[in-house]
Amino acid sequence: MKEVTIYTDGACSGNPGPGGWGAILMYNENSKEISGAQKDTTNNIMEITAVLEALKLLKEECNVKVYSDSAYVVNAFNQGWINNWQKNNWKTANKEPVKNRELWEELYELTSRHKVEFIKVKGHSDNEYNNRCDFLATSAIKTL
Repeated sequence: MKEVTIYTDGACSGNPGPGGWGAILMYNENSKEISGAQKDTTNNIMEITAVLEALKLLKEECNVKVYSDSAYVVNAFNQGWINNWQKNNWKTANKEPVKNRELWEELYELTSRHKVEFIKVKGHSDNEYNNRCDFLATSAIKTL
C-alpha cells in the first residue's frame, strides 16, 4: 500500500465568518497543495473540510498519516468519539445531535477506505507544513 502523508488546517475570520482550509498531500518525492474557502462557516467546519478534501484525492487504498492542529478532528478518531456518535445515531454523549454531522459521516466513510492515523501537531509553531497549510487556508479566505 502507498504511504501518504497529509497535513491540514482550517481558518476562520470570525467564528462564524468567512473561512478557508488548506492541505498538503505528500507521496514519495511528490507533493500537492490544495485549498478552498466558504463565505459563512466555522473553524471546525474548515478543519474537517481540509481532511475531507485531501482524502477525496486518494484514488486507491493507502496508509495515511493525517497531521492536524485541530484537537476536535484528531480526538474524534483517536478517542473514538466518531465511533460512538455513529453507534448512537449521531448523538453526543449528552444525547445532543452531533454538529456538522454530514461532514463527519462523509469523513467516516472516507477514512474507512484507508488505514488512517491521526496525529496532533501544535498550531502556529515551528512545523513548516502546518504553517504552510495555515497560509493556504488564510490565503483562501482572501479570495472571497
